[in-house]
Amino acid sequence: MQHEKIIKKALITEKANRLREMNVYQFEVLRTANKKQIKQAIENLFSVEVVNIKVSNYSGKPRRLGRSSGYTSGYKKASVTLKEGQTIEIAEGV
Repeated sequence: MQHEKIIKKALITEKANRLREMNVYQFEVLRTANKKQIKQAIENLFSVEVVNIKVSNYSGKPRRLGRSSGYTSGYKKASVTLKEGQTIEIAEGV
């Protein structure tokens, strides 16, 4: 699997900004990717060394439009801890 397809986008939220101060970065990743694939993708794309990865699966929320109802699509979030002294430059809109 290509590394560019595994990492969908960097999450830019208030909580993610606070975690960056502790050298933890959050990414939305492909739902079928496992921890080893995520680690390889981060290390190859950003040239950093990953120490720890925590992964969370989020299911879609119920939404309604008129009479029809459905669910939004769910996603998988990876919290990646980097080695001391290493950083990733994240631009908004990536």
